[in-house]
Amino acid sequence: MKDRQLRLRIGWAQTDITPEEPVMISGQFHVRISEGVADPITATALVLDTGQDHAVMVSLDVVTISADMLQLVRERVSGVKGLDPEKVILNATHTHTGPEVRIARPGTANVSTRPGVELDAMPVEVYLEIAAERIAAAVKEAWEGRTAGRMAYGLGYAVVGRNRRWSNAEGEARMYGNTNDPGFSHIEGYEDHSLNLLATYSERGDLTGLVVNVPCPSQVSESEYQLSADYWYETRTELRRRFGEGIFILPQCSAAGDQSPHLLFDKQANNRMLSLKGRSVREEIAQRIAQAVEEVLATVKDTADGETVLQHQIETLELPMNELTEEDARSALAESDSYRRDYEEEIRKLEENPGLRDESRWYVSVTRAHRRMLWHRGVAHRFEAQKKKASLPVEVHVVRLGGIAFATNRFEFYLDMGIHIKARSPACQTFIVQLAGEGTYCPSTRSVAGGGYGSVAASNPVGPEGGRMLASRTVELLQELWEEN
Repeated sequence: MKDRQLRLRIGWAQTDITPEEPVMISGQFHVRISEGVADPITATALVLDTGQDHAVMVSLDVVTISADMLQLVRERVSGVKGLDPEKVILNATHTHTGPEVRIARPGTANVSTRPGVELDAMPVEVYLEIAAERIAAAVKEAWEGRTAGRMAYGLGYAVVGRNRRWSNAEGEARMYGNTNDPGFSHIEGYEDHSLNLLATYSERGDLTGLVVNVPCPSQVSESEYQLSADYWYETRTELRRRFGEGIFILPQCSAAGDQSPHLLFDKQANNRMLSLKGRSVREEIAQRIAQAVEEVLATVKDTADGETVLQHQIETLELPMNELTEEDARSALAESDSYRRDYEEEIRKLEENPGLRDESRWYVSVTRAHRRMLWHRGVAHRFEAQKKKASLPVEVHVVRLGGIAFATNRFEFYLDMGIHIKARSPACQTFIVQLAGEGTYCPSTRSVAGGGYGSVAASNPVGPEGGRMLASRTVELLQELWEEN
């Protein structure tokens, strides 16, 4: 292995991608038009390069990475000398208070830009052009500014995410809801409180940046109408307070399709403790992450090395679609028809009383009905589409960096499958990076047995079979990287 180790060059950049006009906020069925900016929406880019291979990782404060956004960014960096645009990875932190980045396509369940009424907001297409230009500029800055550096890595623990699904005595599952229920049986699945950390240093030993990987989406403030990076804003602030204002921080969300920062029980006790500490939920998460990072850094800083193996492999997998039945399609169309009536009723109210449009957030009910109508209709479209093509192409990246690995997927990847990759990976540490693509849930076998949102046919074009294939192939790709060395 030693003769394949090469000098590592590292480049960092960060850019502000906060829209300057009101936009649609992503993360709920109903439309939310941004009413201000609570904190900046950012993109952070990290370049790792040995001259023999390279990887470019970019973390964004958005709910998911649309194919349109990825294509726009890669097109804009295609002329950069020595940089392979296909090796640019974008990942989302899954904040539910970020700008919408998805463009709805006819015949799909993606209803993000189809509100059903005219709204006064920047079109998503316009925002994407602005954001892509800034992200690409950050990638170029990081690439052109790369210099010899060192890296260290370590594992810590911070309680951030919790399993958000619970089952009753009959085995039926639901997401969230009141667990003080006579039928309550158990929390459905596992929780992962690991924190994977990659730290970069200058040649003289100064800390330059952190990759912080935790299995929890950033959706504490998921219903707000102001733009925000959610708990990553407080986390960045606290990390910079402790380690230096100039350091870069790149968040990654590990497998967490069934995880969230919300508690299902112990809520009263938790709120009491937050009150006694004088902290918000987001501030508490920031403290937990920063404490874990501080402990890891103190342990591993003297292991920082500038000679390493770097290999980056990309493969597009054809995963089997979650097979829908005629009954699924009929049921979805019936649900769609019900929401169509609700939508038509909301439109009638607006036509009869135009003054309703002057009320605050007048559009919430009508857009919820319209989007749900299209969402269920999309299931029926999928049923017809699967007759022609029953697979979904999914881009997967695996990166070896010394003793650690990065493995990406496009999904809200349920934890069981993420743990499968970690448990079988040959790496000392494996950073799973979910939502490095268009999203949609990829549920576990046990969650599908329980049903509920996120684990039913309408929620996931790729089901447990495809998820297992993805996890198994990811392990194979990682093993191949290690066998080569």
